[in-house]
Amino acid sequence: MNATLLAKPDAVTALDTYRLLGRSGLRVSPLALGTMTFGTDWGWGSDLEDSRRIFDAYVDRGGNFIDTANQYTGGTSERFIGTIAAQKRDRLVMATKYSLPLDYSDPNAGGNHRKSMLRSVESSLERLQTDYIDLLYLHIWDFTTPVEEILRAMDDLVRAGKVLYLGISDTPAWQVARMQTIAELRGWAPLVALQVEYNLIERTVERDLIPMAREMGLGVIPWSPLASGVLSGKYSRADLDSGSGVASAQGTRKNVAAAQGALNERGLAIADVVKAVAKELGKTPAQVALAWTLLDPTVTAPIVGARTLAQLEDNLGALEVRFSEDQRRQLDEASAIELGFPHAMLARPLTRAVMFGDLKIARRDS
Repeated sequence: MNATLLAKPDAVTALDTYRLLGRSGLRVSPLALGTMTFGTDWGWGSDLEDSRRIFDAYVDRGGNFIDTANQYTGGTSERFIGTIAAQKRDRLVMATKYSLPLDYSDPNAGGNHRKSMLRSVESSLERLQTDYIDLLYLHIWDFTTPVEEILRAMDDLVRAGKVLYLGISDTPAWQVARMQTIAELRGWAPLVALQVEYNLIERTVERDLIPMAREMGLGVIPWSPLASGVLSGKYSRADLDSGSGVASAQGTRKNVAAAQGALNERGLAIADVVKAVAKELGKTPAQVALAWTLLDPTVTAPIVGARTLAQLEDNLGALEVRFSEDQRRQLDEASAIELGFPHAMLARPLTRAVMFGDLKIARRDS
């Protein structure tokens, strides 16, 4: 087998053109298969056979990056993956998460602490029918556990061979940077992946989280790149009246979109621009929205969470989208955010003049 090294991330056009995950040598597909839709326990999703068809279609095209979590569909997602992937385990990069409880009556069933981590990993290994997890994420920050406890427990799992790589999700940038620094100074296993919500509706991660990931060697894995389906064009302003904002993963997908803050006037206005660009390109809105997240070189692989095989096939077409400068400008302007202090102040011409005068510096970006 011959290996071809591509100089530019935008040369990626297929699932079997792999990317390195953060500052590691692990090779993953440019779109990850999200499996929160595997299982119908939450009132929506795919049964085992539909999940198998989606999984096989992804893997048969060269896809190798599977994303799940201990709590997805009450553990059914991991069980489905364990059943479906049994004969293909070693060629896959399986990512799962810990932190969320499956038993709310047990005060230690969730959280970021060592007991929660070890119990969750052991249960995930059993459900996934494997003896190692390729990538373990801390799922969501709990504001209670000392970072040294988390990092040392993670390092113990890596040294034991139960986990190969480490990541973190839904955590403040300053905390992630602090943890990465501690891990490096103490010789513990580093973080290589950062999972965050990132899409044309939710761009505030561009203030600190994405720049932090770039500097600290973490590959960014966007979740909800279609903003709970809003950017696929499936909702209209008529759906705003019925958006209840139910803060739960259960119920309808529309409830989830409203609860996530994507189904509102601003979100629909951005979706209108996505649809207009998609029409120009002869692509679908979902393909355009996904392709936009891949424009940032810090992004390794957005997570696509298809409920049907047709949705997966459509999403994979995002790898073939190429924007003109004008189309990219339209999308950026429609979704622009204020970076706020200190970013806005540091970028002002006055600040730059006071700092540098007429000094000219040729900077090499890594």
